[in-house]
Amino acid sequence: MEDTRTSAASRRAFLAGAAAAPLLAAPARAQSKAAASEKTLEPMGVCFEGWPYPGPVKFLALDHGEPTRMAYMDFPAADGFAKNRAVMLLHGKNFDSSYWTDVIAFLRRAGFRVIVPDQIGFNKSSKPIRTYSFADLVANTLSLADGLGLRTFDVIGHSTGGMLAVHLASKHPARVRKLVLEDPIGLVDYRDHIPPQTLATLEKAEAAYDEASYRAFVARYFVSLPAAQYEPFVTSRMRLALSGDYPRYLRVVALTYLMIYNEPVRKLFGSLRPPTLLVTGAQDKATPFLAYASEEAKKRIPPLAQAARDVAQAHPAIRHVEFPGVGHVPHLEATKDFEREVLAFLGA
Repeated sequence: MEDTRTSAASRRAFLAGAAAAPLLAAPARAQSKAAASEKTLEPMGVCFEGWPYPGPVKFLALDHGEPTRMAYMDFPAADGFAKNRAVMLLHGKNFDSSYWTDVIAFLRRAGFRVIVPDQIGFNKSSKPIRTYSFADLVANTLSLADGLGLRTFDVIGHSTGGMLAVHLASKHPARVRKLVLEDPIGLVDYRDHIPPQTLATLEKAEAAYDEASYRAFVARYFVSLPAAQYEPFVTSRMRLALSGDYPRYLRVVALTYLMIYNEPVRKLFGSLRPPTLLVTGAQDKATPFLAYASEEAKKRIPPLAQAARDVAQAHPAIRHVEFPGVGHVPHLEATKDFEREVLAFLGA
C-alpha cells in the first residue's frame, strides 16, 4: 500500500481533525456557486488528482486485467477513545469521499478507526474500462480490509454504496459486525419497470451535462442543504469535463450504471444477518433510470423514501429511521440527527 501526498489544505484539515475537535471540511466544500461561475476552472484528471480530501490518501494495488489502484483513507480513533473497532464508509455514485468529512469526525471522536475507500471506477481510484459488478467491488473492499488487518468491521453505505454494503453483508455476514444503510438505491428492481439501456445511450446522457443541467441534477438530491454546500459536486464535474481523458470517465460512469441496473438488492434483504439500521430522508425522491421509463411506469415506481418504508415493513428486524424534511444525503442535511442514530446503533 502506497502513500500519496494530498494538497497542503487537505493535510491541514487532517491534522486539525486528529484531536477530538471535528475535522475541517475539505476546502472545496465551502466554495460558493458565485465563485465557481466567476472564475475559470482548472482541468482535473479523471482520478480527481489534486481534489482536496480530509486526510492523506493511500493506494492499494489491485489487478483487473490491468494494474489498478484503489484509493483510501485510514483514520485512527481520536486519542484516548479507542474502541478497537473500525467502520468502513462506502460512498455513493456521484459523490467524492470528501463528503464524509463530518461523519469521519464524529466516528473518530466516538473511538472508531475509520476506513474510507474510493471504489475502483470512482473518484481517486483507477478507472479501467471493463464490465463492473458488485461482486468485484465486494472483493476489492475485502482485499482492502484484509490488507489493513480487519477481520470484522462496521459498514456505513450511502446510495450506491448502500447497494454495495448489502451485497457485502449478505454474502459475507461474518465480516460485517453492524450495517448502516443510508438512502441505498436498488430497493426497486428497475428491470421490472424500465427497459434496458445501451451503453451508448447512458454515455450520451452523461456527456450532455453542462454546468447548469448538472447543478439542477445535483440539487434534486437535497431539500434544505444550502446551494453553496453542494456546489463543489458541480465544480468537480465541470473540472473533470476539461480533462483530456474525460471520454474514459464518461464510459466508466455508464458502465457502473449498467451494474446498478442489473444488480438490485431488494431481494437480498431477507438474507441479511448483521444487525441493520436503515436511515432515509423522508423526501428522498431518487430514482435511477426514471428518465427512461414510460409515463405509466413512472406512476408505478416508488421514490426511494417509499421504497425504504416498504423494505422496513417487509423486514421488521431492520431498524428504520426516517428524517423529515431531508433528501438523499442525511449525513449532510441532518448531520447531528444522523450522528445520534448511527452512534446509538453502533454502540458508541
